[in-house]
Amino acid sequence: GEVAAGAVMKHSRDFNLAREATLNSGLSLQTPAYDVQQACGTGLEAAILVGNKIALGQIESGIAAGTDTASDAPIALNEKYRHMILSLNRAKTLGQRLKALASIRPSFMLPLLPANAEPRTGLSMGQHCELMVKDWGISREEQDQLTYNSHQNLIAAYERGFFNDLVRPFNGVERDGIMRDTPLEKLAKLKPAYDPINGTLTAANSTTLTDGAAAVLMGSEEWAQQNNLPVQAYLTHSEVAAVDFYSQGEQSEGLLMAPAYAVPRLLARAGLTLQDFDFYEIHEAFAAQALCTMKAWEDETFCKDKLGLDAPLGSIDRSKLNVNGSSVATGHPFAATGPRIIATLAKLLEQKGGGRGLISICAAGGQGVTAILER
Repeated sequence: GEVAAGAVMKHSRDFNLAREATLNSGLSLQTPAYDVQQACGTGLEAAILVGNKIALGQIESGIAAGTDTASDAPIALNEKYRHMILSLNRAKTLGQRLKALASIRPSFMLPLLPANAEPRTGLSMGQHCELMVKDWGISREEQDQLTYNSHQNLIAAYERGFFNDLVRPFNGVERDGIMRDTPLEKLAKLKPAYDPINGTLTAANSTTLTDGAAAVLMGSEEWAQQNNLPVQAYLTHSEVAAVDFYSQGEQSEGLLMAPAYAVPRLLARAGLTLQDFDFYEIHEAFAAQALCTMKAWEDETFCKDKLGLDAPLGSIDRSKLNVNGSSVATGHPFAATGPRIIATLAKLLEQKGGGRGLISICAAGGQGVTAILER
């Protein structure tokens, strides 16, 4: 087997993160491991890669994982300071070294913080989502209601012990971001976070910066039987998509709308309709993103002009949506979100005794990663 894992924010020392984590894990020292990075779709893409290798017979088993630690974000040297150090390193004479050192200015000490904006637009993901909200006419009330539902579902799942065998504390720390006593009325009073004048996205209906890690064990049926491991679910189909989010041309689309394009292709390949699912796990980067995606699937013009369909995909049964809560409640440690969702959905299908679930994850750079789990 092998390990595919990744992180969106990595320190330079973590250039070989998956392999180093594998060496520390107790797995065989001969286990290959490699890093994957596709923004917020990293963890799900890692699972797709492992699943494909298993399906091809290249490996019998594998682990797909993701992790991010927002509280320990990498802070780099100022570019001018970095270039000075490189010049100093290349200097061959004392004079060249002194010249490099003499170029230091107070501004060189300013750190280079992790970017919170799309390189091609200069807008943050939240600002992009505000534009999507205006395009699709998503109300603040809808966003707050979805947020409230996500938290209530997560609370109920914890209370009935659903996560007891899925969640492990780290270094004795076990915390979550659940808003246990926050009524809708209180959510409605929060100020907009990205557009102070006309915005509807708040700190509550957007995901918080989160630390976390998640992993899923995957294998062939034969390998599972040989190792007396129960099969919770099967990863049967996957699809990725990307949209043009910055050209302002005819095909230009909202930054986080790629799942709206990936899912129809996924359904076509699987021979399914949007209604043929028992569970829908739609990543809530923002409550608004999930709402925009679902509204797009219901929109006749979008489905005809953008997706090339004869009719809308239609609505989903909201009672089947994120039934144990999702990212606005659990938090969103970027690369870990995919494995978290897979593990949650696999257990739901196992408990139900069968069925089918849809996974949809939006990602920075106008990308989307989707998959189907069945049992």
